[in-house]
Amino acid sequence: MDVVDRVTEQWAQEKPELKTEPMAIMGRILRIAKHMENEVAKLHKRYGLKFGEFDVLATLRRSGEPFSLTPSALMGSMLLTSGAMTNRLDKLESKGLIARTHSKEDRRSVSVKLTQEGTKLIDEMMQVHVDLQHSLIKGMSPKQKTELNQYLKVCLAEFE
Repeated sequence: MDVVDRVTEQWAQEKPELKTEPMAIMGRILRIAKHMENEVAKLHKRYGLKFGEFDVLATLRRSGEPFSLTPSALMGSMLLTSGAMTNRLDKLESKGLIARTHSKEDRRSVSVKLTQEGTKLIDEMMQVHVDLQHSLIKGMSPKQKTELNQYLKVCLAEFE
């Protein structure tokens, strides 16, 4: 019996008419997400980054050569406000991990590009990041991972 079972059992005692299966599912998803988020945050901290900074570097890296996007394209893929994006870019630029360049044709147009140091860091981090993700679900069989992924995909589709 886990903590979620205890909570739903208490509700069953107090209000037996409640159907608490969705509560149990949500409770487990949220608790798992929090545990995973904490482990990932520890990893990012080892590299001197916050999750949002890592996300910018990863988004630039997965965009392919030349690892460059406009701030608008970054914001669209990360669902951020322009202020939050500017803050992240300022921090990454001060660390030497990205460079911002203005277009020669239109000075208002800016490109954000991974520097050599940024590319090296995100390439190293991605392997460690994926290894951590594997370790966080190591207790599941390949079949269970596939099934869970499909169930979560169905659930997520209801929101997106």
